[in-house]
Amino acid sequence: MKFKLDKTLSLVAVGVISVLQGVQAAPVYEIINIDLDTYDLNGTIANTRNGYGMAVNSSNEAVGTAKGKKKLTVSEEDDGVIDIEDGVADSETITYSVNLPIIANNFTFNSIGNEWLPTFESVNGTTAPTFPEDEDTVNSVDTFFYDINDSGLKVGAMTAEEQTLPYDGSSETQEFWYYREYEQRGFVKSGADAEVPLLPPYNQYVYKEGESEEQTITVGGFSSAAAVNNSGLIAGYASTDISENSANIINSCVENNSETAPQDICIQAAQFPNQYGYSDIQYQIRGYVWQYDAGVVTPTMLPLGLEVTNESVYSAQGLGVNNQGVVAGRSYVYRNNDTDRLYYDAAYWTKDATTGEYKYNWVDVDKAIDVYSSIAYDVNDNGILVGSYNKYINGYRRDKFFYFDTNSPETPLVTPNDFYNSISDLGSRARDINNQGQVVGYIETTHDKEKPRPKAGFLYQLPNSEFPEGEFKNLNNLLTCESKGYQQNAEGNWERNLVSVEDGSGKTLTYKSEILVVEANSINEDGTIVGTAFIRKPSYKFDDDGNIVIGDNGLPFFELNGYGDPVTSFLPRMVVLQPNTTAGAEACTVVDDDGSDDNYVRKGAASFAWLLALPLLWFRRRFK
Repeated sequence: MKFKLDKTLSLVAVGVISVLQGVQAAPVYEIINIDLDTYDLNGTIANTRNGYGMAVNSSNEAVGTAKGKKKLTVSEEDDGVIDIEDGVADSETITYSVNLPIIANNFTFNSIGNEWLPTFESVNGTTAPTFPEDEDTVNSVDTFFYDINDSGLKVGAMTAEEQTLPYDGSSETQEFWYYREYEQRGFVKSGADAEVPLLPPYNQYVYKEGESEEQTITVGGFSSAAAVNNSGLIAGYASTDISENSANIINSCVENNSETAPQDICIQAAQFPNQYGYSDIQYQIRGYVWQYDAGVVTPTMLPLGLEVTNESVYSAQGLGVNNQGVVAGRSYVYRNNDTDRLYYDAAYWTKDATTGEYKYNWVDVDKAIDVYSSIAYDVNDNGILVGSYNKYINGYRRDKFFYFDTNSPETPLVTPNDFYNSISDLGSRARDINNQGQVVGYIETTHDKEKPRPKAGFLYQLPNSEFPEGEFKNLNNLLTCESKGYQQNAEGNWERNLVSVEDGSGKTLTYKSEILVVEANSINEDGTIVGTAFIRKPSYKFDDDGNIVIGDNGLPFFELNGYGDPVTSFLPRMVVLQPNTTAGAEACTVVDDDGSDDNYVRKGAASFAWLLALPLLWFRRRFK
C-alpha cells in the first residue's frame, strides 16, 4: 500500500498517464557510452578524474561536469609527471586562502548521441585541462552545466576569474593577494555563443561613513541557473540582499583597510567557508526565473513562502521548470501559517495568466507526518511534481522520494513503494520526470544503520492501467550483461571481462570489469537516461610525500591486498543509458560466484550537492 490517504491523482493526470499503457514501464537498458573493446566508460573529458552526467534533451544532447585534474607527480630526478590512465591522486585536499592562487577544478562538457563522447566546452574563458599541465592555460574559473533544452540552450553556474593585488604583508615569499569578483553566477549559453551571465539583483554593498559619504563595494552576490524549458524560461535563484551581521563584517573590512589585509582581500576571506563549512557573509536568496530571448534575459523574482518581518536570512530556490512555466523548488515557509513552525519545504510557483505574476504554492508535507524538510526537483508538463522529504524512519533520518499532482493540490503527496512492494527505510531522491510519467533518481540499497549506505539509480513508472500501483526498478537490474562488465566466453556463457595491467615490478595483474549506475539525473521523452556510474579501476601506490611510486620500467606500482591482487576502487563517470529495442533483449541475471557483484562502497557521486548548497563555497580546489 502506498503512503497516502484515500485520494489519488487527479482525473486529468490519470487520463494523461493512461494513454501510455502500451509503453513498457521497465525496458531493458544498455549503456551507450561504453567501449566494448576495453569495457571502459567514456564518461569524462581527457585529463580529469570524475565525470557526472547532468541532463539530456530530446535531441540526444547531454551536458555534464568533470571534476579533478590529472596531476600526478613523481620524484624530482624524473621529469616531474607521468601519464597514467585515470591517474589522479586520492589525496587531493581543499584549502581556502587569499594567499594562494585560485586553481579551478570543475569543467563543463557536452556529449552528443551516437558516439556520446564527452567534449570540453568553454564557459567564461575556461580552457581544457592539460597534462602535463600548461601553466599558461591554468584556469581559475570553475564551471558547471545543470540543464539543456530541446533546442540546445544550456544553463549552469560559473565563478569569476582570479584577480590579484600586490602583497605587502609579512611573508617574504608571497608576491600577490588573490581574490575574485564573485563566488558564483548563473549563466545561459546558446550553441557556441558566449554565455550570458544572470546578474543577481544584489551584488554591491553601500558603505556609509557618517551622514554624507558613501562607498559602493562589489561583494559579488550569488546566482545559479538550475533548469530551462523549451521556450527559454530559466529557473534558478539569486541574492537579493545581505544579512545584518554580514554588513557588519564588511564594515569592519572597510574601517580596518590595510591593517591586516586590503579591503577586497578581507571581504574575500569572509566569503570562504569557516570551520563549520559556512561563509561568514550570508545572502538573502530568492527563487528566480529569467526569460531568455536572442541573447537578452528578463529576470523575475519568485515570491518567498512567507512574509518577512525580521532580519533573519531566508532562502528559496527554483530547481525545475516545465513547458507551461510552472517552477518547482523549495522555500522557507511557516507551515499552515504557524509562525512557530518555520521549515524549508518543497514548493512550486504558477503564473497568473491575467496579471503575469507568480504565485507561491506550498507542497503540504504535514500529511506525511513529522517531516523535517522537503524539496522539489522537477515538474513535468502534466503537472506531476517530484522531490523528496526528510524524516525519521526506524530511528534514523532518511530522505524519501515523493510525487505530487499540482493539478489537484488538495490531494496528498504520494510516497511510492520501492523494492519490497512497500515503503522501506531505504533513502531515496527523485531527480527528474518526463511526460511519460517516468521518474529517475537514486535509492539506497542496503539497510545498514550506522554505515554509509551504497546507492543505485532507479527508474519509476507512475501508475497507469498496466501498472496500477506503479513500478519501481533498480536500473542496474535492467542492464544488459555487457553493460555490467560481462562478456561471453567460447561456450556462450557470461563472465566478467578481465583487465590486465603491468605494474612497476613487471608483473601482470588482473581485475574484473564492473560498472554500477549510482544515480540517474535526467530522462528524456524517449527514455534515454544520463547520470553517474561507478567503474572499477586499480588504486595506485603513493609515498609519504604524495608522489606516485614508479618502478624501474617506468610503470606505477599498484596497491596490493593480502593475496597479492591489485586493490581497486570505483571512480564516478557520466553514464548514458538507452532502452534496448532489439527483439528478445533481456536484462542480465548473471550472479558472480565470488560475490564480486555484491553491494559496493559509494565514494562520491553527489553531483547535485554543487547545485543545492548555499552558497557553493568549495569551488576553489588546491593540491597539496
